[in-house]
This record gives sequence, structure tokens and C-alpha cells, in this order.
Amino acid sequence: MARNKKKPLYEGVTVENIGAEGKALARVGEMVVFTKYAVPGDVVDLQVIKKRKKYQEAIVTNFLEYSKDRTEPFCEHFGVCGGCKWQLLPYKKQLFYKQNQVEAQLKRIGKIELPVINPILGSAKDTFYRNKMEYSFSNKRWLSFEEIGSDSEIKDINALGFHVPGLFDKIVLINKCWLQPDPSNNIRNFIYKYATDNNLDFFDIRLQLGFLRTLIIRTSSNGETMVILSFFKEDELARINLLEAVKNEFPEITSLLYVINTKGNDTITDQKVELFYGKEYILEEMEGLNFKIGPKSFYQTNSEQAYHLYKIARDFAELNGSETVYDLYTGTGTIANFVAKKAKKVVGIEYVPEAIQDAKENSLLNNIDNTLFYAGDMKLVLNDNFVQQNGQPDVIITDPPRAGMHADVIQTILKIGPSKIVYVSCNPATQARDLALMDDMYQVKKVQPVDMFPQTHHVENVVLLVKR
Repeated sequence: MARNKKKPLYEGVTVENIGAEGKALARVGEMVVFTKYAVPGDVVDLQVIKKRKKYQEAIVTNFLEYSKDRTEPFCEHFGVCGGCKWQLLPYKKQLFYKQNQVEAQLKRIGKIELPVINPILGSAKDTFYRNKMEYSFSNKRWLSFEEIGSDSEIKDINALGFHVPGLFDKIVLINKCWLQPDPSNNIRNFIYKYATDNNLDFFDIRLQLGFLRTLIIRTSSNGETMVILSFFKEDELARINLLEAVKNEFPEITSLLYVINTKGNDTITDQKVELFYGKEYILEEMEGLNFKIGPKSFYQTNSEQAYHLYKIARDFAELNGSETVYDLYTGTGTIANFVAKKAKKVVGIEYVPEAIQDAKENSLLNNIDNTLFYAGDMKLVLNDNFVQQNGQPDVIITDPPRAGMHADVIQTILKIGPSKIVYVSCNPATQARDLALMDDMYQVKKVQPVDMFPQTHHVENVVLLVKR
């Protein structure tokens, strides 16, 4: 092995495992080295780019030997757009490493007694499984090294696609994305071509100039499609012509909306969304229940796998119809409404008022009359007065964001002391931290990993805790 003091170069290193955030892991002596776009079994040369006390980060400069587990990425944009980084691994291997990730984090971070962890539930679809995609317009397309080094004049500088990781003002022009089913790719490509042919201005994020800003496409298992176009400024004629063209080209679109967003960031949660054509929502169906999904609604992005995730949560709760259930971080009330027929009463809490309104509408839509929903900060809403008003919960289902639950919320849950807690998590690391804080009072009885996001390192995990 050869080393350079300033920028060490490690030669002939074998990648051993998958580590934090889905990065490949190798060891050089006692030093742990993380890298990207390599898989266990690859033998590589590594150029260190960041040095820390306990680990280093490196890039692969040369592949000396490829792993037998490596597979050829199927997407032409692999390695540039930043998504689907695990295309290098067969899906069965992805599940293997996600299972390991859950087990390692619960044991290493949680340091608690665990039952045998159930085998991970894989997704029936490992491509075209998402129901929502968000794209950005840019007048500064990401250029390949070949284009930069070419003597030819680059004329097509606009892009509609995804941000390049680490470059907020560069967008990869996407030709085909493997994440969302038809008509998603056709809609995006049509809008890009129409905008280019009609000389519409693509957004300049640095200068805050332009016309076309973002595109959101939502689909449902019922075959409904929602398209939301965001414009940086109003140009009524150009806007109407574009929306009419989209409407006429894709009659299957059931909800066509637009936003005039003049602020500094792309989020539309605080913006007024206008209906151009069709309905203001699409419908998703799950076990006979219908859920309204509006332009701002949160809904699990893998609809088919979300059904299995919610069934696991309901099965873990073992409801018999006599229980009061609290659904914390309820979002649009999907879990709350899903379990309502098995419970006496379900009480949902969520920070976002618009989401709570969706939750209430979904109960009405499905003739569910045993749910109550409250909007507010969880650590402020969930208190003694709240419990007195809504009743002592027999079961708490909690599905917090990636950061996990606030320590004050955990202490309140411990004070309330339900007989069971079903903890649904999109981040096993923060889940493990929270489980450790509840270990004195609750024992982990069941653990079920669920893969919601094939081709990525992300994994969901459901844990059943029973009062000791």
C-alpha cells in the first residue's frame, strides 16, 4: 500500500460491508474508510478525500477486481442524479444489507434485549413503485466531462430533472426515470420539449429569474394522475397555453394544478395551489378505504408496500374493538383511519394543520365516526389535559419523522403508560435511540423491517413494545 501524507491513497483494498447511509465500508488497518459506488467484494484503490479521527471518506480511483455480487446499473443516469444508488446490488442483496442495517443499529445504538428479528418484507416491485416525483427546471444543465471537454458548442443548456448531489444549481436532464410508472416519464418529457420548442424561460436558482420552476407528478393505484406545475412568475398567456397543451396531450390526467411561487425556495406547502382542470385531489384505495390526496398531502410514496406496512402495525397492535388508540404523527390520518374499524376510538395528532384537515376529510369520506384529530406540536399537545379529555390510550402507534421522537414526547408516553406501543420508523438509528429511552418500562416483543424504497439504502422498521 502506498500513502500520501496529505491525501492518502490506499491500494488493493477489499470492500467488506455496507455501512452508515448505505455507503460501502472498507478497513485499512484499524481505520474505517467509507466510499460510494462500490459493493462488498470489490477490490479497489481508494483516494481519501476527508479525514476524521475515527473514519475516513474516499473515492474509488480504480477497480482491480469486481465483486461477484455486483450487477449492472439499469438507469442511464446512475451515478449522476444521486438517486437509486444501490442499483449496483441485486435486489436480494439489497434486502440482505437492509436487514443487517436494522439489526446492527438496534443492537449498537439501542443496546437493549431484542427478540429474533423477522426477515425483512421486500417490495413486490423494485422499479416503478413511487406514486410521487418532484422535478426541477433549470437554465444551467449539468454537463458531462465529455461535453465540457468537447470543442462543439453546447446549445441545449436547459434541464428538467433532478439536482446533482452537492450542486444546488445544477440539474440533470432526465430522459427516463425508473421510479414512477407511466405516464410519468411521458408527461415530463412532453413538458420539457414544449417548453424548449416555445422558448419558455427555465428557472435560474442563483439569480432568481425565469418562468418554469418545478413539476410534481402524483399517481394512484386507481389509475388517477395529478400534475402540479410551479411558475416563478405569472405570465398568463404562456401559462394557459402550456397547461392546455398538457391537458390535451394527456387526457388521463385527472387533476391539473399550478402554483405561482415567487419566494426563495421551491416548497409549495405555504403557497396557494390553483386548479386548472379536473379535481383538486386524486384518490388512493387501501382495503376498501379511499384516501384523498391533495397537492400538499403526505402519503407513503410506495402505495402497495404502504398497505403491508400498515397491516403489520395493525397486527402488532392486536386490537379487539375495545381499545382507545393514539396515533402520533398521524399525517393525513392514513394509519388512524386504517385501524379505526378494529378500535373503539382513534385519536390522531399531527403538526401540520392541512394534514389534519385531510385526515378529517378521509374519515368523512369513508363514513368513519370513531376518529378525532388534533393539530399542533406533539410535545405541547400531548399532555395530562389531553389524556383527560380524550381518554387513557390502551395502544399508542407512533410514526415520527426521521429525527425520531422528542425526548419530552417519550417522557409523556412513559407517564401515560399504554399497555402497547407500536413504533413505525423510517430511521432505525433514531428508533434505536428512542427504544433505549423506553427500555426500563417497555420490552421489545416484535421487530419487522419493511423495504419501502428499493434501489436505495432506506428502510422502514416496525417494533412492538409491551409494558413490563
